[in-house]
Amino acid sequence: MALALRTAPESGPSRKAGPSRKSRQRRPSADETGRRPGYLVYAALVGALAASLFPLYYSFVLPTRDNSAIGDSLLSLTPGGNLFHNIQRVYDTVDFWLALRNSMIISTTVTFCCVLLASLAGFAFAKLPFRGRNLLFVAVVITAMLPTQLGMIPLYMLMGDLGWIATLQAVIVPALVNAFAVFWMRQACDESVPYELVEAARVDGCSTLGIFWHVALPAIRPQAAVLAMFTFMASWNDFMWPLIVLDPSVTPTVQTALSSLASGYALDYTLILSGAAIGVLPLLVVFLLLSRQIVAGVMQGAVKG
Repeated sequence: MALALRTAPESGPSRKAGPSRKSRQRRPSADETGRRPGYLVYAALVGALAASLFPLYYSFVLPTRDNSAIGDSLLSLTPGGNLFHNIQRVYDTVDFWLALRNSMIISTTVTFCCVLLASLAGFAFAKLPFRGRNLLFVAVVITAMLPTQLGMIPLYMLMGDLGWIATLQAVIVPALVNAFAVFWMRQACDESVPYELVEAARVDGCSTLGIFWHVALPAIRPQAAVLAMFTFMASWNDFMWPLIVLDPSVTPTVQTALSSLASGYALDYTLILSGAAIGVLPLLVVFLLLSRQIVAGVMQGAVKG
């Protein structure tokens, strides 16, 4: 009798529950089984990459040819032999060396100051308790909703009162920091710098500035590199404000110099594209220098947790 009671549960519910538990097991994914995507996936990715790179490649091919290639019915996909001639024409038409120097000074200064000031502000908003912190941060974010064109007239009047018209500081100083940069670095400090690490550094006798420099800044370096890339691109490609506050014939930037190349009665496309190819090279160099940090900053949220 005891043996029957002991074996009855095993012959009844356990046999029925076994297959149901197996059926509820999670099926392994393609990554867990080691299966790779099919050839169609790779073909689609290669096609998307080629479609993305073709305009950039074509913009570098046309400066190597003459104007007759622009009007050809068939695309000239092979480089020509007029590259150095077209580049020389660019420097003979406008003072492109001065434009490159001015744009490099403006973009480098704005990028360095914006990343530094935004990192300090983001660290303060994220890790330093003070009265009115949230209200002040909301006020900073609200300024990003205002159109830039709305403040150009009063900003131009202010530059005139300071005597900065047609000078580089009129372009540099208004762009030293912005709301997006503060918001970006505040989020970076909030996610990458734990309070425990800050308190441990404070217990060890580190000052607030020392905590930022030795603790927070190394942790948010990938996000700072991404912000530096965005800021450099925005400053390098800025056209409207330098055109308003600077004299293109005296203090040109790359974008205002390109507008001077396109100001003729008959547009010389090879000349314009040659100047554009020269102007985009510093952006490619900056991206290559910061590529590792940029990828780390973009992928940090994907591998977190």
